[in-house]
Amino acid sequence: MTQFKKVVLAYSGGLDTSVIIPWLKENYGCEVIAVSADVGQGSELDGLEEKALKTGASKLYIEHLADEFAEDFIIPTVKAGAVYEGKYLLGTSFARPLIAKRIVEIAKAEGADAICHGCTGKGNDQVRFELTIKAFAPDMAIIAPWRIWDLKSREDEIAYAEAHDVPLKITRETNYSKDKNMWHLSHEGLDLEDPANEPMYDKILELGVSPEKAPDHPAYVTVSFEKGVPTAVDGVKMKSADLIWKLNELGGANGIGITDLVENRLVGMKSRGVYETPGGTILYFAHEQLESLCLDKETMHYKQQVALKFADLVYNGQWYTPLREALSAFVDSTQEYVTGEVKLKLYKGNVIGAGTTSPYSLYSMEVATFDEDEVYNQKDSEGFINLFGLPLKVRAQMLAKQGR
Repeated sequence: MTQFKKVVLAYSGGLDTSVIIPWLKENYGCEVIAVSADVGQGSELDGLEEKALKTGASKLYIEHLADEFAEDFIIPTVKAGAVYEGKYLLGTSFARPLIAKRIVEIAKAEGADAICHGCTGKGNDQVRFELTIKAFAPDMAIIAPWRIWDLKSREDEIAYAEAHDVPLKITRETNYSKDKNMWHLSHEGLDLEDPANEPMYDKILELGVSPEKAPDHPAYVTVSFEKGVPTAVDGVKMKSADLIWKLNELGGANGIGITDLVENRLVGMKSRGVYETPGGTILYFAHEQLESLCLDKETMHYKQQVALKFADLVYNGQWYTPLREALSAFVDSTQEYVTGEVKLKLYKGNVIGAGTTSPYSLYSMEVATFDEDEVYNQKDSEGFINLFGLPLKVRAQMLAKQGR
């Protein structure tokens, strides 16, 4: 086994990385520097330094990245309209490149000779972390314990932690695999591994309530946008991170953004999880409503195709690639006139449009009206249909001549 003197660990304080600190020291005899990223997960950071040091780390960095996460990763993805497989709003996917890039910066500053992460060999996160490391530190050694250690399950990890006096907040009965940040909270494992099981929402939900327990009356909210970027909630301007937290509060209280999803992982298998994305669900809906007013047909339809590829790139950990940057440049050009206000009704898990306005709206009541108007000559449609349908007509005539 290759020996390392100083290893920087991507540390969350969860089961995997809590166990990895003593495992690294036991197997490599190296100094372990832990790095935790604050991407809006709140109280999960409480007591992290004490825990990291107690389990053997020489120091813990806590990097406050919430604003950068919101402005440079979340908002560009919302503007792109990127959704993976029609449901997943990419909450874990776009956080990993940001975290990994900061870990690389710290590893270089510390003179570390390896970076370690706690991602399993079955998951997507190993790819997301390591692609970013390769992009910014191509010669850096990477340690991925799940690929090489003797622990085969989360139950084995718990046993190892208990044997090494590693404090844990979970038990074998509450051992869901979770990932939380300002955008979402994911739940995987235990009973969720069988798609036949209905999720026990009352047991697992943390960011809000189930639709059944949401209020019996609707709540209204207005989101303002400037060039595709959300800037205010109910007329109160706020930075992106605060806006997301505000919408999380409103959405969670009304049962918004709960997704039970079976997804195709990058590594080839299907996995099942429950995602809570209350504010994100509201934001995507609002942005789409506004674009329906402000984008022309051809741009909107092409942008929908781009959104599919953008979602794949983000999901696959390819954030720091020329293609993702090029697609973001295209998206930004489409957002020049996506400015306005979107009023929404939130009711028992549903987000319902309640009125949209924009100074750049391409919707014309005068043109679209069913009443009498003086701007649209309905006789023009005849010539248009004749030309638009000409290929069909010619083909039908040919088939008729052939007796078919």
